[in-house]
Amino acid sequence: MARFFIDRPVFAWVISILIMGIGLLSISSLPVAQYPQIAPPNVTVSATYPGASADTVANTVTQVIEQQMTGLDGLRYISSSSTSEGGASIELTFETGTNPDIAQVQVQNKLAQATALLPETVQRQGVTVRKSSASFLMVIALISKDGTLDQVDLSDYLEANLVDEFARIEGIGEVQVFGSQYAMRIWLDPSKLAAYEMTPSDVVAAVSAENAQISAGSFGSLPAPDGQQLNATITAQSLLSTPEDFEQIVLRAETDGGLVLLKDVARVEIGAESYSTIARRNGQPAAGMALRLAPGANALETANRVKAKIDEFSEFFPDNVDYVIPYDTTPFVKISIEEVVKTLFEAIILVFLVMLLFLQNIRATLIPTLAVPVVLLGTFGVLAIFGYSINTLTMLAMVLAIGLLVDDAIVVVENVERIIEEEGLSPREATRKSMGQITGALIGIALVLSAVFIPMAFFGGSTGVIYQQFSVTIVSAMALSVLVALTLTPALCASLLRSKDAVHTHRGPFGWFNILFEKIAGGYGSTVGWIVRRPLRVGVIYIALAGVMALLFIRTPTGFLPEEDQGILFTLIQGPTGATAERTQAVADEIQNYYLANEAENVNSVFTVTGFSFAGQGQNMGIGFVQLKDWDEREDPSQSVQAIAGRAFGSFSQIQDALVFPIVPPSVIELGNVSGFDFYLQARGGQSHQELLAARNQLLGMAAQSPKIGSIRPNGLEDAAQFNLDIDWRAAGAMGLSATDVGNLLSVAWAGKYVNDFVDRGRIKRVYVQGDAEARATPQDIELWRIRNDSGGLVPFSNISTASWEFGAQGLTRYNGMPSMQLQGSPADGVTTGEAMAEMERLAGQLPPGFAIAWTGLSLEERESGSQAPLLYALSLAAVFLCLAALYESWAIPFAVMLAMPIGVLGALLAAWLGNFENGVFFQVALLTVIGLTGKNAILIVEFARDRQEAGEGLFEAVIHAAQQRFRPIIMTSMAFSLGVLPLVLSSGAGSGGRNAIGSGVLGGTLSATILGVLFVPLFYTTIRKVAGGRMAK
Repeated sequence: MARFFIDRPVFAWVISILIMGIGLLSISSLPVAQYPQIAPPNVTVSATYPGASADTVANTVTQVIEQQMTGLDGLRYISSSSTSEGGASIELTFETGTNPDIAQVQVQNKLAQATALLPETVQRQGVTVRKSSASFLMVIALISKDGTLDQVDLSDYLEANLVDEFARIEGIGEVQVFGSQYAMRIWLDPSKLAAYEMTPSDVVAAVSAENAQISAGSFGSLPAPDGQQLNATITAQSLLSTPEDFEQIVLRAETDGGLVLLKDVARVEIGAESYSTIARRNGQPAAGMALRLAPGANALETANRVKAKIDEFSEFFPDNVDYVIPYDTTPFVKISIEEVVKTLFEAIILVFLVMLLFLQNIRATLIPTLAVPVVLLGTFGVLAIFGYSINTLTMLAMVLAIGLLVDDAIVVVENVERIIEEEGLSPREATRKSMGQITGALIGIALVLSAVFIPMAFFGGSTGVIYQQFSVTIVSAMALSVLVALTLTPALCASLLRSKDAVHTHRGPFGWFNILFEKIAGGYGSTVGWIVRRPLRVGVIYIALAGVMALLFIRTPTGFLPEEDQGILFTLIQGPTGATAERTQAVADEIQNYYLANEAENVNSVFTVTGFSFAGQGQNMGIGFVQLKDWDEREDPSQSVQAIAGRAFGSFSQIQDALVFPIVPPSVIELGNVSGFDFYLQARGGQSHQELLAARNQLLGMAAQSPKIGSIRPNGLEDAAQFNLDIDWRAAGAMGLSATDVGNLLSVAWAGKYVNDFVDRGRIKRVYVQGDAEARATPQDIELWRIRNDSGGLVPFSNISTASWEFGAQGLTRYNGMPSMQLQGSPADGVTTGEAMAEMERLAGQLPPGFAIAWTGLSLEERESGSQAPLLYALSLAAVFLCLAALYESWAIPFAVMLAMPIGVLGALLAAWLGNFENGVFFQVALLTVIGLTGKNAILIVEFARDRQEAGEGLFEAVIHAAQQRFRPIIMTSMAFSLGVLPLVLSSGAGSGGRNAIGSGVLGGTLSATILGVLFVPLFYTTIRKVAGGRMAK
């Protein structure tokens, strides 16, 4: 094959140009993302049961829906929550790769079977099914420029003009509003109702009757009598639209002709539909909307569409309204990709300099350099064929491939130059002879490297998606590299090299290097000769090194993906149970002031929301979205998000009125909202809620004492004091009251009742009737309310009820159908998440029987990643061995290559230990890369030793000469590869965590494989050949 292209260089160029052309066309069509679709798709079912307790919601709504969700294809786990606000949420997580549209349809079909079993009120409110990301893509907030608008005004504008438009943007799965649109609020005064001998039900009935749209028909509608001359529409009463209209609603006509109007017993105003959340940005009132990404959507493209839309709409904002984006995940994505691309070009430059140092002339250096654009652009074409994107993983794979892909061309060029220098042949003849010598080695290297990475492509789950990106990218680059080495490189060698260029003199700018390298090479040859003649002594050293490698491998903690500084920080607020929104807002203001004052040089803005948190919703919950300044303004380690969070945690621990936790977002935002570890404590033995709570508190206490756990917190609503009303139904019946009458009073006066709608500036909005705030502030206010019995009399509510305080659940959680409580935490300084997870499992084992922990989110992915790693290594090593056995037609010779691999792995593990890196996905890829590189170096020695032995040389002479002959290309390719990954090791800024992890592992392994591996391979070959030869003789 190579001979064909040596004689037809134009043909070789045509192939390469076609490859580059396809790649260039593909780049423009490839989407850009931080990661591929790693996160498993989620489908969420939401329902509301107004006024119901958490227990009631759990028993009548949540479990009813849960029990129908069986038999769903690809369902991985299911979690649910029921709150005292009447909310029910069931989140179904499917296996990675499941079609989210099909999953949603299946859930809707199952839900249809459960709908009839739900309470009528829940059915009337509606049950929704949505598919979207588990976390926010970005948050957009509206603020008042001059402070004349409050949150309700801003929220109404947001709801009326923006929410629907943004919900329709391609790629948006859900819009969650922090605020509420206007509603007509009718606030009842129980004293005035009693004075007029009226009840809340009377008001509801009157509002429902008078605020109604009447369809009056028309004159002359068909069928009409002959000669009908008039055809006109009749208009009558329409929906009311102003508070004044509602105030004039007639509740009752008195016998003296007087009227009791709504304004006589209630206060009417345009207020908010919901007062559950309060949003502020840097202390200013604000209204916000959080956008969730639809499954499968591209974050960057969606964010660009969102920003274009908000820019378009901002031109029509009122003069005193402006927008800000206090939370955005996409700048990190964009900058991290740009940093990897920058690293890629730095790697190319460093590799070029290494090749120039060894080859020592521009012509020879250009030949392997030209392979770089051909292979890289061709790889982009392969990514397009597989439907992949330009993301952190594929770009990191290309950085790794830089060092590998020039190896093949370097081996060709170096061997051609050696033959020209040693045998005096012309470049064309030297190229012919060289390709005859090394074609087998090139193919063997390609097979080994492919064998290392191909098994990765067959793993499933989120980890499998990451593996596949690396596998396809690196294997494609390797295949194209060999193609170029067998086509374009020999053609270029034959045409560009000159006989005089192949001489490495002791003079000139490279003379010092040649002298030094010859001394090193001479020392290497002597050392190899000494080693191969002392197999037992050196074998003991190898066994000791292998033992250290095994020990380090066992002790290196597992992980998933390294923590990154994404330029954003969450701060979760959890006030004491029963705390009011006013108290929680005071804490939120204190947190905001801390960041803006103490971290002014690092923080751009703080957007706080009270009433909402990732841990749940309620007046005692809150969250802060802290937007940090750009990475180039925070280059000092003390300005990293981890350092800022650490200082904030120390300060917030002094707050007495709430628990406050600064949280670093996870490396893959779609897999959850927090970094660290995340799990559910499950009651698997039928234990009660109180027993589960006691076990959780016991686990929290043990974890707080553990030196491996930095912080741990419950993620959910805590139990709180509840005012329990015990209705005497026998007394109620005797007084002529029905259960409906009692329920209507409670739901109207205390919970608030949605009656019907009104028209506000062309939009339909809701009308609510509820007791005024002063009439539902204390338990004594219950005595103010009365119910009308079937005789028309008024019965004080206190006559049929007794009350008592009790401690009850504000929120109930289930995980995979079992009562559970979620806990989240972070490891102590210097402790990895894998070690912290193992510690939590140990502590959970000390709980009473029947309790167990179940990992979820990012922690579940980490646990499964760790369990897959041994299988991945085993498959890769087995594939390498089988390829070598086929290549050498021997079961013994492959061990000369395989035994060298622990040496490279040792270096990678030492680098991980020194850098405090986890054995996560990136490090696993680094290990496989090191295995491939170590195998490549060994193959170069083994291949030439075998050829020389078959040519008649003795075993020792053959292996020593082969080692000396291949020493220069091995050092050159290894140094090129090492410097190619050096930018990954030294990188900082956005996304540097992943680059450092993979770069450090590869660099450490490469150095170990180059310094130690080349010394041991000759020994392995001679030992195995002697053992195998002895058996054959017998």
